[in-house]
Amino acid sequence: MNIDSSDANVVRASKLDTASLSDAMDKLGIVGQCHRILPRTSSFRLAGRAYTILYGPAGNPPGTVGDYIDDVPPGHVVVLDNGGRDNATVWGDILTEVANRRGIGGTVIDGICRDVALSLELGYPIYSRGSWMRTGKDRVQVEATNVPVNIGDVRVAPGDLLRGDADGVVVLPKALEEKILAAAEAIQDVESRIRAAVRGGMRLDEARKAHGYHQLQTKG
Repeated sequence: MNIDSSDANVVRASKLDTASLSDAMDKLGIVGQCHRILPRTSSFRLAGRAYTILYGPAGNPPGTVGDYIDDVPPGHVVVLDNGGRDNATVWGDILTEVANRRGIGGTVIDGICRDVALSLELGYPIYSRGSWMRTGKDRVQVEATNVPVNIGDVRVAPGDLLRGDADGVVVLPKALEEKILAAAEAIQDVESRIRAAVRGGMRLDEARKAHGYHQLQTKG
């Protein structure tokens, strides 16, 4: 997992799972769980700041699917809003190779990717709605770079913090990330205490009651 180790909150997020972050956002009344955006393999992980691209239908003559990759800072996550399209891809093996070589943190797509084999071979994390081989060239085009986009019914602004694991992707709005991280760290600590209590012989229901498990994600 390529992360920006100089960014303290990225490092914090990389140590938390998406389930704890999701519960923390529920507790705080924040929508950040990207619906149906999943890793191409359960071993993928990512944590980093969003570099966003917005796509639209191709014009006449058509625009390009984008030559932005060399401008993405190392450790950042490429976030592609292709409108959830499942009939044309905007990410393939050339982008995967360059992104991996440049130390980019991963790619998240509201839509599909192709050339999955190389991402698996390199261990480069891609999260999307699926994969299919048909190109987006002459079908879609870049409308804007580094603007707010929609990923799995979640707003993602440039610089927002993304965390991905086997369960999917969550987005932490930059202005609220400190609160979310603190709440998620507290939740993960409680769950660790419950596991320790059960391993020590306590009944699970008693351990959960003792540590307030059933209220962890309740809005407070």
